[in-house]
Order: sequence, then structure tokens, then C-alpha cells
Amino acid sequence: MDRNYPKVTVSKKCEKFIKGGHIWVYFDEIKHIDGEYQNGDIVDVFTEKGKYLGSGYINDNSKIRVRIISKNPNDKFDEAFYRRRIDYALDYRETVMGEDFSSCRLIFGEADSFPGLTVDKFENVLVTQVLSLGVDRIKDMIFRGLVDSLRARGHEIAAIYERNDVKVRALEGLEEYTGFYHMDGLRDDLSGEVTITENGIRYIVDYVNGQKTGFFLDQKYNRRAVAKIARGKRVLDCFTHTGAFALNAATTAAHVTAVDISQTAVDMAKRNAELNGFENIDFVKADVFDLLTQMAQEKKHDYDMIILDPPAFTKSRSATKSAERGYKEINLKAMKLLPRGGYLATCSCSHFMTDTLFRKMLYSAAADANVSLRQIECRQQSADHPILWGVEETDYLKFYIFQVV
Repeated sequence: MDRNYPKVTVSKKCEKFIKGGHIWVYFDEIKHIDGEYQNGDIVDVFTEKGKYLGSGYINDNSKIRVRIISKNPNDKFDEAFYRRRIDYALDYRETVMGEDFSSCRLIFGEADSFPGLTVDKFENVLVTQVLSLGVDRIKDMIFRGLVDSLRARGHEIAAIYERNDVKVRALEGLEEYTGFYHMDGLRDDLSGEVTITENGIRYIVDYVNGQKTGFFLDQKYNRRAVAKIARGKRVLDCFTHTGAFALNAATTAAHVTAVDISQTAVDMAKRNAELNGFENIDFVKADVFDLLTQMAQEKKHDYDMIILDPPAFTKSRSATKSAERGYKEINLKAMKLLPRGGYLATCSCSHFMTDTLFRKMLYSAAADANVSLRQIECRQQSADHPILWGVEETDYLKFYIFQVV
């Protein structure tokens, strides 16, 4: 095998890890490196016996020292290679998303072999986030390829907005910033808001100031599942954010109360409700933990269905125990507040809170609440956020609907 890339030799533990499907090489799994390189360059990864394992971006600034992008020794990392990868990603989304392609995740990092890259499509605006140095160095090529391929498929793109305002970029030696990406044929003077349609409901997406890329696309079909159960019921939607679960529920429910601690989020949720003409919904600015506690103390049983869609309570393995306590607290209170025969939709978006841990927490909460859980649905993220087996970080969203009996 004639290769001109620097050679990284890794431990037997790492070898097993990569052969099992993962694509990260941690700094402490490297035995030695042969050849000179700059951070962000492509390197080849080998076993201690000299067997090729893959190629990826190296970065001495990161604990994830190498992010593998290919396990094919015949690949050449030229523009044609990245264009093929873009087309693979778009072909997949057009297949699995169908009519929902208008607003979906086009690239989901490692699951699409673009480590650290997120690209969300909101109608004619792409919102991007780059969290790895290797991808950051070639983003011009990737962005041009995306726009060209989308336009060739009949999808006009007006602008690309970069949401590189996350602290993890510092771990890669990258600066934080936001702004419109400058490229011929793209605009940089848009308002920062775009209206999308999901499950027949319209939303205003603030991709400049909103959380992450401005809207959480991964729950779209879980929201539709909630609407089915909410028919004719009084619904409490906790951690409503921009109102997505609440508005889906409002399409069938008798009444919905949506709660969030952020006034900005509540204001956007109200705008979205008004945009769709919903009158069977009200909004409350409150801390969900405090509100559920108060309702329990007052022995209020005002709702037939409660939705819990909290932010990730943990972003590290070390904080998992603390997160588990937080998840149990809100689920326990919700179970106590619901009447027998009521319905609970609950989820976690942290991959550190594994499905096993989440189910264990729910069992414990149900036991403490002296109720039983009758499972209706067990779901995950939508297919535009594909789960790559062997890469546990891509398997993050747990979503359950129960009847509480």
C-alpha cells in the first residue's frame, strides 16, 4: 500500500474500538507517530502489527487526537471524494425524509463521515456548525459542494449561516463566532428568521439567536406521535422551548399549557401559536421544577397528559448521576400529578443518559410514585439524524409515551 500520509500507530484497545465501528482515536491510545504533519492534516492509522485501520484528521489540541473519515485505503481525499460524501448524505435524506426534506438535518457529523459538522436545512437557508479543525480547514469546499448539489436537485439555497458559537471549538483550537458565510451567489443580508412547516404546522426559526441551529428537528415524528395521544385532553408541555410539542398537541387537544423558564422562548412559542391561529393554548414563564413542585403541594391534577422534553441534563459521563436525579425528579412529580389512566411523554437528549439508565430511572420513579407504566411508544431521533452503529454518540435521543396506571 503506497501511502504518503503520516502514520499513527495505536494500541490494541483502540484497534478493537475502531474495528467495532468507532471512528475516534484518543490521545492516550497512540503508541507513536511517524512523519511530519500540521494539525488538521490527514493521517493514516495502523495497528501495532502494521495493519491499516483508517484515515482521518489529526489535531494535537484535542483529546480526540484523530477523527477517522475513511476506512478504505484506496480513497484519495480530493474534492471529488468530498462531493461524493455530500451526495451520499443528500441521497439518504431525500430517501428517508421524502416531503420533509424541505427542513431537515442534511449532515449529522460522524454519522455522515463529516466529523464535527452539522448542517441543518430550513427551507432555503443552511445553518452550519463546525466543531473539528479538519473539517473547518476544508469547509469552503464542503459548503460549495452542498450548494451546488442542492441546486442541481432543484433546491435553491439563499444563504448559509454559521453558528460556531460553542465552547467546544476551543478544544480544537478554533475561535467562536457567528455570521453569514460569504460566497458568490449567496446572500448575507437576510433577517435571521425563516418560516418552516413541520407536520403541517408553521414555525418561525430564529437561526441567529435560537438554541443550537435555531430549531430542534430531531423530534419531528415524536411530536406527531404526541398529537395522536393528546386528542381531547388537557395537556401540560414542560420545557416547551419554541412550542413545537405544544403546537402539535394543540392540533387535537382540548387545551394545552406550555411552560419554559426562558421569556425569549415563551415569546417565540406565542408567535408560533399565533402564526397557526391556535386559541386553545396558553404559555407560562416558570421553572418547571418549581412549577411541578407547587402543583404537587397544591394537589392539582389539572392535566390528562404531561410532556417532558428537558434540555440535556448532562454533557459529560461524570455528571450522569446528577442528571439521573434531575430526570427522576421531574418524571416522579409528573407521574404523581397525572390521574390514573393519564398519559406521560418523556425523553432525554443526552447520549450519556443511555436507554438502559433512562429506563431504570423511569422504573424507579414509577415505584416511588406507586404507579405502573403501560408503554405505548418507544422512539428515537428522526432518520435525518441517523444512528451509526458502533458510534454510541450518534445514539442519543430516548422518547417514550406511557399510560400511567
